[in-house]
Amino acid sequence: MDATTTTTRAARRPAGSARPVWSKVPQVTAAFWLVKILTTGMGETTSDYLARTLGPIPAVGSAGLLLAAALFAQARTRRHVPAVYWSAVVMVSVFGTMAADVAHVALGVPYAVSALAFALALAAVFGLWRRTEGTLAVETVSGGRREVFYWSAVMATFALGTAVGDLTAATLGWGYLTSGVLFAALIAVPALGHRLLRVPSVLAFWWAYVLTRPLGACFADWAGVSRQRGGLDLGTGPVSLVLAVVIMAAVGWPAAAARRASRTAA
Repeated sequence: MDATTTTTRAARRPAGSARPVWSKVPQVTAAFWLVKILTTGMGETTSDYLARTLGPIPAVGSAGLLLAAALFAQARTRRHVPAVYWSAVVMVSVFGTMAADVAHVALGVPYAVSALAFALALAAVFGLWRRTEGTLAVETVSGGRREVFYWSAVMATFALGTAVGDLTAATLGWGYLTSGVLFAALIAVPALGHRLLRVPSVLAFWWAYVLTRPLGACFADWAGVSRQRGGLDLGTGPVSLVLAVVIMAAVGWPAAAARRASRTAA
C-alpha cells in the first residue's frame, strides 16, 4: 500500500508531503487532522439533532440531498477549494452517521455486525482502487475515477468509525469519555508505526483516518448527551453550532491569509 509503487513523482510522495497543485485534496498537516476530527464530531451531533428535530426519514432525506449537492460541487472544482472540500466532508460525516444509526436503530443490526460490514465495504473500495489506479495516496486525487474512489472510501470510513464508536460506547458500555480517550491513544499508533517501524505512509494515513471518526464522535457525544447517558448535557444543537463555527474559522483563516500573502507578493 506504499505510495512509492506509483510511476509518477506526485504519486511517490508520502501522505504528509507537499500537495501537487492539481490535487483536489488538502495537504495532510496537523491542521488537516484537527479539522477532520472536528467534522466528525459535528457530523455526530448534527445527525442526532436533525433526527430528533425533523424525524428520522426527513432527516436522512435532507442529508442525502445536501450530500449529493456537496459532492457535485466538489466534483465541479478543478483544484482544491477549502470551503467546498470541507463542506463535502461535513455532509459525508452527517450522512455516514445516519447510515450507521439507521442500520442499528431501524433495522436492528448490531453495531458489531455493521462495523464488520462497513469494514468489508471499505476493504473492497481500497482493493478496487489499488488495483485500478496503483496507489491509494490521497495527493494523487485530481478528479475523475480517482475522486470517485476517494469519496467512496471516505464515506465507508465514516460509517465504519461511527459503528465502532457506538460499539465501544454503547454496546460494550464503556461510555463516551472512556471511548474517546481510548481512540485518542489508538490514533497515535499509526503515526508511531510510520516513524519507528516504517509502516507505509498511505497505510498509516488511512488507519488514522478511520480512527478520527470514533475519536471526534465520542467526545462530541460526551459533550452533547444528557448526564444520565454519561455526558455533559450541553445539547447536540449547541455543540453542533460551536463545532461549525470553529470549523469555519479553522478553514477560512488560512485561506484568507494565503490570499493576503498572494496579494502582497503581487
